[in-house]
Amino acid sequence: MTKLVAAFALAASLLVVPGPVRAQSPMGAFCGVRRVHPSRYDHVLWIWMENHSFGQIVGSSAAPFMNALIANCGLATNYHNITHVSLPNYVGAVTGLALPDLLKFDLDCSPSATCSTNAPSIFAQVLSWKGYMESMLTNCQTTGFVGYAVRHNPPPYLSSLSGCSMFDVPYTDLQTDLDNDTLPAFAFVTPNSVHDMHDGPDPTAIQNGDTWLSTELPKILNSAAYQARRMVVFVTFDEGAGGGIGEDCAANPADESCHVVTIVVSPSTPRGATSGRPFTHYSLLRTAERLLRVRGLGQARRARSMRHAFGL
Repeated sequence: MTKLVAAFALAASLLVVPGPVRAQSPMGAFCGVRRVHPSRYDHVLWIWMENHSFGQIVGSSAAPFMNALIANCGLATNYHNITHVSLPNYVGAVTGLALPDLLKFDLDCSPSATCSTNAPSIFAQVLSWKGYMESMLTNCQTTGFVGYAVRHNPPPYLSSLSGCSMFDVPYTDLQTDLDNDTLPAFAFVTPNSVHDMHDGPDPTAIQNGDTWLSTELPKILNSAAYQARRMVVFVTFDEGAGGGIGEDCAANPADESCHVVTIVVSPSTPRGATSGRPFTHYSLLRTAERLLRVRGLGQARRARSMRHAFGL
């Protein structure tokens, strides 16, 4: 109960915009503090949550922080995952692979010769990258189901990607990189299976994830990297609740199991911005690639970018 009360208090503080962002402020305005987007971006960071549909989060009393963040930053109201289950969405989002090429990941298999891909990924495109995985015990860990779930960590599945053992690291390394202002160009953050809302019944699972975000996201947004105002943070969900394994969500946009929350946080994103344009995880990839000035991969080449809709 104490944690939930604290989350409500923190969420309430988000609703007050005190003026320009200050690096030393424990809480402040994170969006709408810059009228135009920068000419270049230094950092894009993704945070991935798990297994909840749009209607389970938006307006939920179990997610006060996320709803306050939505009210103060940007929300894609018509955003869809690629398919079910988890792993194909993670792999598809970083490679742009089409659904037929993702079907071998449908059973959330662990990395192996038959459960991997040599497709290029955004990790290999950018100047620098890191995956920050909560509860992972060793770099680029290829086993784990509860707590650290390898199926929520794309780099170990990318057989052509070099540097996994160096740059796919435990989540605790993120704070070090924030403190030292050494955040990479592209960062992929996965909470553990409790904090990403995967484990446990609702509303507890939602509360756990919301409280984690209320603690961890401000650390990122009050960092020197974000305060330099050339960084964008996206919070998304791998998939909605339910749905059939291997479902083509693009062909079933009315299926709520394919409809997920995606929040856009940047200094130039207007407070309370929303967009009803259809976006997918391929749109997320296209947007990150454009922000970091690298070429489009696979399905991302034809996906709709989120830049214009959210002032990026």
